[in-house]
Amino acid sequence: MKLKTKIKLAGVTIALFPIITFGLAIRFSTMSTLRGIIMNLIIIDFAIDAVLMVWIYCSIYGPLKQLREATRKIRDGNLDFELSYDKQDEYGALFDDFEQMRVRLKESAEEKIRVDEENREMISNISHDLKTPLTAIQGYVEGIMDGVADTPEKMDRYIRIIYTKTHELNQLLGELTVYSQLDTNKIPFHFQKINVARYFEDCVDEITMDLEQRGITVSYENELPEDTVMIADPEQFSRAIHNIVTNSIKYMDKKNGTMNIRLKDEGDFIHMEFEDSGKGIAAKDLPFIFDRFYRTDSSRNSSQGGSGIGLSVVQKITEAHGGRVWATSREGEGTTIHFSFRKYVETILEQDETSDEKPAGKAGGRKSDKKAEKRAEKKAEKNA
Repeated sequence: MKLKTKIKLAGVTIALFPIITFGLAIRFSTMSTLRGIIMNLIIIDFAIDAVLMVWIYCSIYGPLKQLREATRKIRDGNLDFELSYDKQDEYGALFDDFEQMRVRLKESAEEKIRVDEENREMISNISHDLKTPLTAIQGYVEGIMDGVADTPEKMDRYIRIIYTKTHELNQLLGELTVYSQLDTNKIPFHFQKINVARYFEDCVDEITMDLEQRGITVSYENELPEDTVMIADPEQFSRAIHNIVTNSIKYMDKKNGTMNIRLKDEGDFIHMEFEDSGKGIAAKDLPFIFDRFYRTDSSRNSSQGGSGIGLSVVQKITEAHGGRVWATSREGEGTTIHFSFRKYVETILEQDETSDEKPAGKAGGRKSDKKAEKRAEKKAEKNA
């Protein structure tokens, strides 16, 4: 029963019960017994009023007490409890809202803890990734200063190593900058219509030149119609492709590696595949390869190096394009990165042909009149 109904029922009972009982007592009692009956009715009336007041008090105070205790727990940072209320009255909706608020606060607190943990891990990873090449640079510079590089060959080797390490630092800082800008939506995307076939032909030509120098064979298959169009930012999309290829090169453990690029037609969607013949990814690692700083190697001092955020950038760019990216892999055989994007289809509005069609003679007459007017204006200007 709703609280509002309880209060109304109690009010009506308190107001009408004395009137009805006193009326009946006067109607059906004698003068000798009237006084005693009235005293008994007064006592009964007070008792009923007291019971009703206790009933209303408990209906109001009980739920308020529960809410007060829940509020104190939240104030003290305790969100591990459940607030339940079985009655279908005004407090029921209030308890439901309060419980939803508690659940959301708990989820926000847990999310904050997770983000803080990720940030601490990110700082640790960045520190390690920056420290490794910096230590190497410092060591080789000290070697040069101490005269260890006492021959032109050694000096040249030391300088080349220092240059390589500074390049690694610059690349790492660039990837971190891009990732942070993508994460905070600070990179402006310049979306435009691109022809998928022509765009990928250019990308494959660029990829082929780089991979063939490393002994990796590239194959390209396109099953899409020539006029297939998608909405994308060419520069950022190219960055995603570059990161995929770079990651494949990094984990290519075969002398004669291969990279197969396929474009497939799936109705309203475009399915892209980048398949390499690298060492593959273990099943336990596959769900996490797009997490930032995740590496399949247990040791961070792996020979492959890298920042560990290349695939994270790929995922961010893909999601910004409204697409989806995932991976399949078999250890010892290779990995395939899959993309799925929606095609762009122009909506052509049909116009009423009768309203657009105009007699050719009239249209020609108007053009002739305009030309004559222009000639007359030019002649008048010359005469002036």
